[in-house]
Amino acid sequence: MAILQVARMGNPILRQIAAVVSPDELDSDAFQGFLNDLYESMLDQDGVGLAAPQVYRSQRVVVIQLDPDEEPMFLINPVVRPITEAQTWAYEGCLSVPELRGRVLRWVDVRVDALDRDGNALVFEAHDWAARVVQHECDHLDGVLYVDRAQVGSLAFLKEYRRFGPPIRGEGDEDEEDEE
Repeated sequence: MAILQVARMGNPILRQIAAVVSPDELDSDAFQGFLNDLYESMLDQDGVGLAAPQVYRSQRVVVIQLDPDEEPMFLINPVVRPITEAQTWAYEGCLSVPELRGRVLRWVDVRVDALDRDGNALVFEAHDWAARVVQHECDHLDGVLYVDRAQVGSLAFLKEYRRFGPPIRGEGDEDEEDEE
């Protein structure tokens, strides 16, 4: 396995719409090796999620692990849809935008349709923080960074965020911060 370099904001790969993974590619040893590398790279960066474009591979692939005691979840060609009207604000960070935080409005409850790493259909609902992480990671597949969705005036460097608190707080803010 290899630790992959993480692309930073400003690199054009982060603004591309990622390609769909074909069934033939999904079955290949090379692709399965890439999935292992993607996961190891996420762990190396202390992330809870990582998308393929963040490691210079423009494909519709995401890995998420919200609980270190559980297996990672690989989402191949995911489609995310809100299942309620409820939205909430929370501060997010991103491995591709290091040392910065911003307040982002996200759906509270989403449905995810994807393939798992073995090509099996994966359908589930995600709620609250899990829904936020899924949306954040899947945004990368469409060339969207959280800073594109962040509330104007809410961006803060991590050191100042930790020292002074979030620049903007409001009704509906979640207490937890998403550190991708």
